[in-house]
Amino acid sequence: MSPPDTIRVVNGLQKDAYTYYPILIVGAGESAIALAARLKQEGFDQFRLFERQSGVGGTWWINRYPGVACDVPAAFYSFSFSLNYQWTSLYPEGAEIYKYLCDITEKYQFVDKIQLNTDVSELRWLEDEQLWEATLTHMVSGTGDLSRKVLNQRIAEHGRESVYLKQEIVRARIVCSCAGGLVEPNAWPSSIPGRDSFKGPVFHSARWDHSVDLNDKNVVVIGTGCSAAQFVPRLTKEPHNAKSVTQIMRSPPWVVPKVEPPGGKEKYEKYSPTLFNMVPGMAKLFRFICFATGEIHWFTIFDDNSWNHKTRKKIELEMLEHMKRSVPEKYHEILTPDYAIGCKRRIFDNDWFLSLNDPKIELTTKPITKVSPTSITIGPGRIYPDPNNTNSKAPTDEQTIPADVIVLGNGFEVTTWLHPLKIRGKGGKYMQDVWDERGGPQAYLGLAMDGFPNLFIIFGPNTATGHSSVILASENMVEYNLKLIKKILRGDITTAEVKKESEMAWTKIVQERNKRSVFNGGCQNWYQRDGWNATSYPYSQIDFTFRCMFPKWSDWDLQYTRKGLLKKRARQASGLLLLLIIIIGGYSLRQQGSGIFSGLYSLNHLLQRIVKQALFSASGLVNRAISRLPD
Repeated sequence: MSPPDTIRVVNGLQKDAYTYYPILIVGAGESAIALAARLKQEGFDQFRLFERQSGVGGTWWINRYPGVACDVPAAFYSFSFSLNYQWTSLYPEGAEIYKYLCDITEKYQFVDKIQLNTDVSELRWLEDEQLWEATLTHMVSGTGDLSRKVLNQRIAEHGRESVYLKQEIVRARIVCSCAGGLVEPNAWPSSIPGRDSFKGPVFHSARWDHSVDLNDKNVVVIGTGCSAAQFVPRLTKEPHNAKSVTQIMRSPPWVVPKVEPPGGKEKYEKYSPTLFNMVPGMAKLFRFICFATGEIHWFTIFDDNSWNHKTRKKIELEMLEHMKRSVPEKYHEILTPDYAIGCKRRIFDNDWFLSLNDPKIELTTKPITKVSPTSITIGPGRIYPDPNNTNSKAPTDEQTIPADVIVLGNGFEVTTWLHPLKIRGKGGKYMQDVWDERGGPQAYLGLAMDGFPNLFIIFGPNTATGHSSVILASENMVEYNLKLIKKILRGDITTAEVKKESEMAWTKIVQERNKRSVFNGGCQNWYQRDGWNATSYPYSQIDFTFRCMFPKWSDWDLQYTRKGLLKKRARQASGLLLLLIIIIGGYSLRQQGSGIFSGLYSLNHLLQRIVKQALFSASGLVNRAISRLPD
C-alpha cells in the first residue's frame, strides 16, 4: 500500500504551524500494538502512537500486583499474525505477556513511533479541512501512570507544573482510539466514617505500591474480583509474609477451576515450546481449540433460551460442589451466589479457594462501618446474603480488626468510556453529550459513531465478552477498521462515517438483546449502570468475527474521490461481467445437451472472446479516466 501522504510540519515557522499525522493512535496497549503491527504489515508506517503512561502494554504495564497473570490460555492470548511459541506456561504471568507485547513493537519496527508520557486530552473535527485537531498534553515522566484522583491531588498540592509540562496542537486525517476500558481504578468509598483518619498506606491493586513492606502487617483487601483472587493467596507467603489478610466481599463470584494443560503442567511447560515450533500448524490448532472451547461456553451459558437455562443450572451445581470441596464449611453460605453464572465475570482460578484454608486469611461479607488510624470496624450487619434473610447463618456482629495496609481490589470505572478524552465531532457536539441524549455509551459494532468521521474505536462500548479472549475481539476490530483506513490512505475516499440510523438501530438491538441475556441475570455487575449495558457484546465471537470480516457497507456514508468512484464502478462492472459470463456459459452448455465436452470447449472459446473484448474496452476506459484525474 503506497501512502498518499506523510508525517510533516505544516506552515513551518509561522504561528499556526502544526505537525500533521496521516494516522494518530491514542494509546499503546495491546489493541494499539495490534493496529500498528498490521499497518506495518500493510506497508504503511506514517503513524504515531501517543500513550499517557510511561510504558507500552496498557493493562500489562500498569498492573504489577503479586500474582498478576493471564487467566485464559496464552495460546489464545496472542495475535494470530504473530503467535508466540515460547510461552513458559499455559497461564503466563504478567511480565511475560508484557515482554511479548514489547517484542511485537520491535519485530514490526515501530518502537520509534510510540510517544510516551503524552496524553491526548481533546479531539476536534475540522469540517473545512476534513481533519482532526488533537490537543496533546506532555506530562512529567511517570505521572501518566497515576490515577486521575491522585493526579488531581498532586496538582492541588504542588501545582499544575508538577504534572503537565506543555500542550501541543497537532492534526490528523485519521484518529484511532485504543484507550481501553480497564484504565481508571475505582476509588475508595468516601461515605465510610473516619476514612481520612487511616494512617497506613492505601492503594489500588492496579497501582500496586511495591515500596510498601507487608512483612508482619495486617492487610485489609476490599473486593473479590479477578485481580484479588490472584494476589490474595500470595500475601501471606514469601516474600510478602503478611501477618493477616481480611478480605471484604460484596457478593460471591462464580469461580471456575482453570483447565489443566494437556499432558499435565510439567510436561506441557517442558515440551510445548518445542512441539509448537517443530510441528507445523500445531500452535494454530491449539489456539483454535481454545477458541472453540470458549464458544461452547457461550452457547451453554450466555445465550438466552430454555436449553441454556438447563445447562447453566447443571454447571452451577458443578461449581458449587467444587467450592464446597475447596473451602472451609464456614464459607459455604457466603460463597454461594444467588445469581446466574455468567452474569458477572467468572473467576478462573485454582488458588484463591484453597487459600481460604490459610488461618491467616479471613473472608467476610460484613461491611466496613468505621475506619480508625490503625484499624477498621466491620458490622454490625452484612452485605451478603440479604440482611433480611432470617434463615441465614452468616455473621452480622460488630468486629474491630487491626489494619496496617488497605488494598483496593474493587475494579475500574468501566462505564465511563473514552474518559477523560473529550471528542468534538460535527457541529461542535461532544461525543459524551450524544451518548447522554441517546441513553448511554454506544457505538456501531463498538467501533464508530455517526457525526465523528474518520474516528475509529478499538474495543469501544459493547465489545467485551465474558467467555473469550480480548485479543481476538481487538483483532476483529483492527481488521474491520483497516478496511476503511486503507480506502482513505489510498485516496479512494476522503471520509468514512457510519450512518446515524445504522448506529441507533445497532444500539437498540444490543441493548434489547443484553436485557434478555445472562448479563441481566440478577446480579450487580460492572457491565451496566441504571439499566444501560455499555460493556457486553450480546452474541458469540463467531458472530462478531463474521460481522468484522464482511462489513455491511450500506451502513456507512463513504465520501468517494473521483479515483475511488472509478474503482468502485470498475468492480461493479467486473461483477456484472462475471455474472454475464456465467449466464451465457450455462446457456451454451444447455444448448449442447449431452455433448458436455463440446459444450465446455465452446464455453472456453466464448470466455476468451468476452474477456479479451472486456479487457480491451476497460483498458481504454481506465486510461482515459486516469488521464483526467489531478496529480
